[in-house]
Amino acid sequence: MTAPTDTAPRSEDPKDSDEPAASTVTTTQDLADAAAEKKQDHSARIAVTVFPLIMFGAFLAAYFSPATFVPLAGYMTPLLAVTMLGMGMTLSIPDFTMIARHPKPVVLGVLSQYAIMPLVGWSVANLLPLSPELKVGIILIGCVPGGTTSNVVTYLAKGNTALSVSMTAFSTMLAPVVTPLLTLWLAGTYMQVPAGSMALSIVQIVLLPVGAGLACNVFFHKQVARIQPAMPWVSVVAIAAVVAAVASKSQPLIATAGPLMFAAIALENATGYALGYAAARTFGVSRADRRTIGIEVGLQNAGLGSTLALQYLSAAVAAPCAVATFWHTITGSLLAMYWRLRGFPPGEDPHATVRELRRRAESGEPLPSGT
Repeated sequence: MTAPTDTAPRSEDPKDSDEPAASTVTTTQDLADAAAEKKQDHSARIAVTVFPLIMFGAFLAAYFSPATFVPLAGYMTPLLAVTMLGMGMTLSIPDFTMIARHPKPVVLGVLSQYAIMPLVGWSVANLLPLSPELKVGIILIGCVPGGTTSNVVTYLAKGNTALSVSMTAFSTMLAPVVTPLLTLWLAGTYMQVPAGSMALSIVQIVLLPVGAGLACNVFFHKQVARIQPAMPWVSVVAIAAVVAAVASKSQPLIATAGPLMFAAIALENATGYALGYAAARTFGVSRADRRTIGIEVGLQNAGLGSTLALQYLSAAVAAPCAVATFWHTITGSLLAMYWRLRGFPPGEDPHATVRELRRRAESGEPLPSGT
């Protein structure tokens, strides 16, 4: 509360005191913040429940009626670009400055993303008796950047949402260089991988739309704020169309190799979650950051993989990516619910690093309780 500008003595009469008014303002603000948080939480719950169902529905519809959805294959590039534009509209400059202010968890997360998942994909592809095309598809899933659903999943899992957004943005910015090179290195023995053309496409369908969305949010924030609530749903419809296009083109392959392909995708996804969390724990980051990095590593932008595969490789390569698109949203939702219900150890600050917790324990400093 700002001090009075006059120098006269203040009355002790409660009627003349500013305290009740200040208390009322504070209470009103607290109630407004609580209502906004409850609304955000409700929207996030709806998202992680409905999104997987939409993806799965699109997959089933295209599988049982492929001729209906084959024409969508010609629109996959603009569909994914719309999704990336929506992602860019959720970003702001502070999401990138966090990389400079708190580099360790961001860099650790992105390095884990591009070190763990490609090798996991390669290992799974060589462990299971898959065709060369399916092997390349599994490897490609591991080489793409983090998926945009990870931000909502992290929020529901009580992770570090700001870290999640920064990791997604950073890994996406690196994708034009890293994704083609990793795919060429790990999958080049199975088929020819046009890394240069893939890199140019990632710039066109990922980097430019994300940059345009970020610019719109920075320079036209009020206008963007009005349409932001609808953008996640626009993105979901666009990704669902990508899934339907790939599923319709590769329906015969899915029918014959379905169970084995699903097993490979499930194994790759679960291993990504586990190793991402383990890597974060090894480097002593906070519990909230461990959850975030585990989610970011396990959840991939399989929609991008589907588009690249169908454009430059084959429908068979794109098939695992299409299945992974809805599989990752399902497992991410379940993991978020598990961690949310589990909570954190009583009396422990979930945002404190292992070093900070040890220092507080040694000094006898009370530990702030986590939420």
